[in-house]
Amino acid sequence: MGAFLDKPKTEKHNENGMGNGLRYGLSSMQGWRVEMEDAHSAVIGLPGLKDWSFFAVFDGHAGARVSAYCAEQLLEAITSNEDFQVPGDDGSLSHDCLQKGIKTGFLSLDSRIREIPEILSGEDKSGSTAVAVLISPKHVIFANCGDSRGVLSSGKKMSFSTKDHKPINPIEKERIQNAGGSVMIQRVNGSLAVSRALGDFEYKNVQGKGPCEQLVSPEPEIYVEERTAHDEFIVLACDGIWDVMSNEELCDFIRSRMLITDNLELICNQVVDTCLYKGSRDNMSIVIICMDGAPSVSDEAKQREAELDARLEEKIKEILDHSEPPEAPLLSYIMHLLASKEIEGLPPGGGLCAKRTTIEQIINRLCPSRIDSLSSFFYC
Repeated sequence: MGAFLDKPKTEKHNENGMGNGLRYGLSSMQGWRVEMEDAHSAVIGLPGLKDWSFFAVFDGHAGARVSAYCAEQLLEAITSNEDFQVPGDDGSLSHDCLQKGIKTGFLSLDSRIREIPEILSGEDKSGSTAVAVLISPKHVIFANCGDSRGVLSSGKKMSFSTKDHKPINPIEKERIQNAGGSVMIQRVNGSLAVSRALGDFEYKNVQGKGPCEQLVSPEPEIYVEERTAHDEFIVLACDGIWDVMSNEELCDFIRSRMLITDNLELICNQVVDTCLYKGSRDNMSIVIICMDGAPSVSDEAKQREAELDARLEEKIKEILDHSEPPEAPLLSYIMHLLASKEIEGLPPGGGLCAKRTTIEQIINRLCPSRIDSLSSFFYC
């Protein structure tokens, strides 16, 4: 769980789609980790519920088997169990029945995971967080198990966030201790950093305790939000994103990028790159789901961005003209000096790190002979 590469793997997996009045984009990157353990789901139009959609992010640990299995099976586990009841003809929805069905889906999936041969034998000890959202014509239903997170931006501000399940949370700590475990260095038994997850069966073997009473629980917290005309976008992301950006920072950053481009894949890529340059050492996955109230591309915002790029180029020229840059690495040197300057108009939430690619392009253009010196990383 703690092993890192000598340099990050920055290749990205991207997807996008649209339907049911939604647009989505997603991106994932392995980053500094030795293995890619994240997975995701994106489904527009569900069986028997064509005007519903489902999205989820899964952050695996100690291996990728459980996260991959969850990505394939969670939606079916939720919608096929008898506790999950579809809304009536008038669109009305029983919140209690809906929440019961989602919870049953999570618990039944966890039981199925236990029967995977490699897990049953103890050969595979992996687990996974899960944050999912079901979007109906009238509601947004979040389900969270672990420390991946979902947020809703509405009315030009972050209006809702799921809660992370950490061992130090009082309710979580009480359950862990009641099951005979302990919380040390903010981890379950000094080892696992999350208190709820799918899989992780070495923490789910306490005799006389039900599945939701174990050291690690597979029970999701479920939140039902009514949709409004002011809803802008939903973000689902693993902790590789949230480790370096707050809810408000990420929403502000995404909102500012939506004024410049309607390409959600590109915005997801910009988020992942910015988090990498901010110092994230984990796998990173993000899904952005665009809703009716999302910002539209603005010529004024595009002009402001162009002016920012021109200011950056001017400052880089000044640095190159009035200092003696080291032989290598030039990019780190430039970024370090820019970080000490007042630069108006940097992207909210992203700051200078959000412009690193642009800065690299400017340096390549101004100093083509130094292109081989641009490979090092600078953390903002």
